[in-house]
Amino acid sequence: MNEQELEKIVYKIKSYIVDNVNLTTLSDDDLHNEIEKVYDRYCKDVYISIDDKVEIVRQVFSSIRGFGLLDTILKDDSITEVMINGPDNIFIEKDGKLCKMEQHFESQRRLEDVIQRIVGLAGREVNQANPIVDTRLPDGSRVNVVLPPISLCGPVVTIRKFSKTPMTISQLIKYGSITEEIADILKTLVEAKYNIFISGGTGSGKTTFLNALSNYIPKEERIITIEDSAELQIVGIDNIVSMETRNANTSGTGQISIRDLIKSSLRMRPERIIVGEVRGAEALDMLQAMNTGHDGSLSTGHANSTKDMLTRLETMVLQGSEGLPLSAIKQQISSALDIVIHLSRMRDHSRKTMEITEILGYENGEIILNPLFSFEEDEQSTIDKVHGTLKRTNNPMINDYKLKLSGLKVKI
Repeated sequence: MNEQELEKIVYKIKSYIVDNVNLTTLSDDDLHNEIEKVYDRYCKDVYISIDDKVEIVRQVFSSIRGFGLLDTILKDDSITEVMINGPDNIFIEKDGKLCKMEQHFESQRRLEDVIQRIVGLAGREVNQANPIVDTRLPDGSRVNVVLPPISLCGPVVTIRKFSKTPMTISQLIKYGSITEEIADILKTLVEAKYNIFISGGTGSGKTTFLNALSNYIPKEERIITIEDSAELQIVGIDNIVSMETRNANTSGTGQISIRDLIKSSLRMRPERIIVGEVRGAEALDMLQAMNTGHDGSLSTGHANSTKDMLTRLETMVLQGSEGLPLSAIKQQISSALDIVIHLSRMRDHSRKTMEITEILGYENGEIILNPLFSFEEDEQSTIDKVHGTLKRTNNPMINDYKLKLSGLKVKI
């Protein structure tokens, strides 16, 4: 049976069930039985293989209770990102390459139904009055939705798929992002409670790296994680509280921002605070938390380099407190952050750690940076493949106070 014939049968069975069955009273098992009954009625005079029957029942169930076409895409582990530009244009990133899918949604209405189901599962709302929303799927995959009239090509959905297995430092070593020697150093810095900030562009692996790094946190500590949409997979720590933001409802009330969550977390006796990503005024609250006894905190942000990240943090802080002088903001940043790790997505789509930099303080109007490791591309590199190593610079690490305080006698 070809794909078009299968689609017609799926559409007929689904239409009959939606029009004639009270779906609100049916359990998943009852719905499966009902689909099979309708299938037997429609297809009793047609030969259909067992495999095709199973696929028809699965698609009908998925279109009613699941995410329809998206269910098939999300089951493919080689697909890392899904971009839906209206019902007819679906693009995926598979094995690091972008391509357009032949499949499409039956209609814009069907795509909108799937969007409402996704958003509703996370307790959020999206409509013409509130046409942009960040949410997540039950498996943790990050979802961004933009509806018309903001989007001119129809509903737009972007999904960053969630890894089924938490990222570890050993996997980063395997992928060539860092070396074992640097992994040992990062472990020491996390254990010694250095405040670490991870910067990088879109898709550079910031959240992945943060997740791997956070698994170095001693198991007996109390951790508070704060995210727009919960993505972190920190394992092995029992005393952990995960919080995520909430958008305003249709009446414009009820919004809970990252800034609100950071302020609340300070009253929850955290030993470390992990902020998934700072984008705006909450940067000031994050820095203040790092400066008020919550050493060992971690966070990420978008930037093209370590220096750009510090400039962006200055801008973010100004958004939250316009009256602060720039010199005070720079002093706040330099005293809060100890280490900045910069990541980049290379031309061959690989993700590399480009730089690990120590922040020494504030002097003559500038934040003083001390690069400890820097990525060097070697002669084996080609247009299609990047080869290189994160190498130690000649700069000694100056800020060893926390190392001594923790009793870790390690020279970096």
